[in-house]
Amino acid sequence: MLELIYLSWLIAFFAIVAVFFVSVKIKANTAVIAVVANSIVTSWLAILALTGQVISFTFNGGEIMGDIIIRVDELSAWFILIINFTCITGVFYGSGYLKAYDNSAKKLSLHWILYILFQFSMIWVCMIQNGFVFLIAWEVMSLSSMMLVIFDAHKPKTLKAGINYLVQMHISVVFLTIGFIWVYFKTGSFSLDAFTTYFGSNSNIWLFLIFFVGFGLKAGFIPLHSWLPHAHPAAPSHVSGVMSGVIVKLGIYGIIRVASYLKSDYLILGEIIITISILSGLYGILNAAVHRDFKKMLAYCTIENIGIIGIGIGIGLIGIGNGIPILYYLGFGGALLHVLNHSLFKSLLFYSAGSVYQQTHTRNMEKLGGLIKSMPRTAILFLIGAIAIGGMPPFNGFISEFLIYCGLIKGIQLQDIGQIILMVLTLAGMSVIGGLSILTFTKTFGTIFLGNQRQPLAHKPHEVSSLMLIPQYVIVVAMISVAIVPQFYLQIIGNILSVLTKSVVIQQPIEFAGYISIMQSISLYSLLFISTIAIFWGIRAWVIRGKSQIVGATWGCGYTAGTSKIQYTAKSFSKSLSKTFNFIVIERKQYDELQAGEIFPKEKKYTSHYHDFFEFRFIHVVTNRLIYSANYFKFIQNGRIQSYVLYGVIFIIAVFILTIFNIFL
Repeated sequence: MLELIYLSWLIAFFAIVAVFFVSVKIKANTAVIAVVANSIVTSWLAILALTGQVISFTFNGGEIMGDIIIRVDELSAWFILIINFTCITGVFYGSGYLKAYDNSAKKLSLHWILYILFQFSMIWVCMIQNGFVFLIAWEVMSLSSMMLVIFDAHKPKTLKAGINYLVQMHISVVFLTIGFIWVYFKTGSFSLDAFTTYFGSNSNIWLFLIFFVGFGLKAGFIPLHSWLPHAHPAAPSHVSGVMSGVIVKLGIYGIIRVASYLKSDYLILGEIIITISILSGLYGILNAAVHRDFKKMLAYCTIENIGIIGIGIGIGLIGIGNGIPILYYLGFGGALLHVLNHSLFKSLLFYSAGSVYQQTHTRNMEKLGGLIKSMPRTAILFLIGAIAIGGMPPFNGFISEFLIYCGLIKGIQLQDIGQIILMVLTLAGMSVIGGLSILTFTKTFGTIFLGNQRQPLAHKPHEVSSLMLIPQYVIVVAMISVAIVPQFYLQIIGNILSVLTKSVVIQQPIEFAGYISIMQSISLYSLLFISTIAIFWGIRAWVIRGKSQIVGATWGCGYTAGTSKIQYTAKSFSKSLSKTFNFIVIERKQYDELQAGEIFPKEKKYTSHYHDFFEFRFIHVVTNRLIYSANYFKFIQNGRIQSYVLYGVIFIIAVFILTIFNIFL
């Protein structure tokens, strides 16, 4: 199997070289071949690991790094398969998406080289078991994804979003570095297996929280989330889909990987994670509900779903701490399945949103409307993703959220009153999240695709190419497979969980099979539901075949002379919600009030936008103070060559004097 590892390296290397030299027309095709080939090679390793054949190799890294272990175990395999599937759909969609734009050969070369490197680094993050080398792969992943985000670097907002993302990812690296060095000084090893030694003889809570902050920055837990609402809208839509689908999940991978080595403090850590996660979920969906930039809305939905995954992790840790295996399986099982589900429906939603943006050149919902007439396939695909992310049957989002709900309900039966209260409040919070998610996507779908066009567009939109639609169809098939045969995925997850924890062996309880049986029943009814809709749709199509159809005005209501301005807007749809939670959802308006005595007022404009609470109240306060303080030193950079020469002379004299003092000392 070592040959497959080397083959993966060779594929990435030759693909990067090939993309640089081939003609513009086949650069995307070269990237497609490379991504698919690397996915096949690494997925084969992952499939072997899931069948019980753990792949492990050791390389000598010298005195500093020690042994560099490359291991594909069950947890790594799960994430590798998700990464590969999402990257394949992304590269196909992206090859069609970028055709509509006039990009230079150099720009496309850099983009596809970075995309290949991005996939390669994510896979190796899951395979490397040495902290020092892990940080290198993590940094390559962060740098390549940042360069993908700033594809349109000529736009100041895009460049700012990329720099913001890079800064926060380096803060993440700082915390991860502190954690790995801490373990190294205590154990003398950078191997992840050294965590077992450390956690066995030291307090677990503080080291875990350091890693939670480092990985949580990548995942997007609040208040470590502020890069997402900027990076996702700025990036090309296929990059946004892959970033939201898998790169934030590598933060989840890191948290689960470190949690697997824990030996104590399960209860307190589980309670901390659940608390942060439910707040992340509520905060994310509240912001998603009020934003009118549909890609920024999807970015906040990512924060919401990361919160849902975190709740599952917290339930699992509490299950281990209380010695209740079914809580462990429901919590971690729901979390791992939701990792897969979210990667599917969120990449689908970003791809559909990208299709809308490509045809309309705007992300503002208020300028759109009625697109279901000109982009019916995109509308249906977006609707499927919206239903799935809302956690409603018959799609896959319901399956994983149902498991987490079951874990919360099971947790209410615990003996500790504090844990019972936490479970009840979390259950209520998840219910609110589900309701707000439905509101959010009802608003989004209705505003973009239904009704009439609100503003004239520069070009008449039409359906996107098959190259962009086919990856979305494939995702829908995968989503339906999770909904129809969840037992297949849950059995794989059960095998992962049976060997996940390093300190204790937790056998799969018989009760878990009962939940799988419930899933099978729900899937059967879901299949019947989908089949019924398909049958009625087919009957309708057969009945109206060959008959003339009359198209009337939308929302005529007996008055067909109305304008698009009488429609609900995205803002009006969520206005009551934003007013209720205005202490979290901060709105800033720009409007010149009428002055006293202004009998004939001039035409006025009203604009409003929402600020991120943490960014507005905390991050901007700190950065503005830093900028204010730095401005006191602007006189140093005054543009006069004489001053710069003087600085050099002063520096040389200072070095000379310090050298003399050092000699006499």
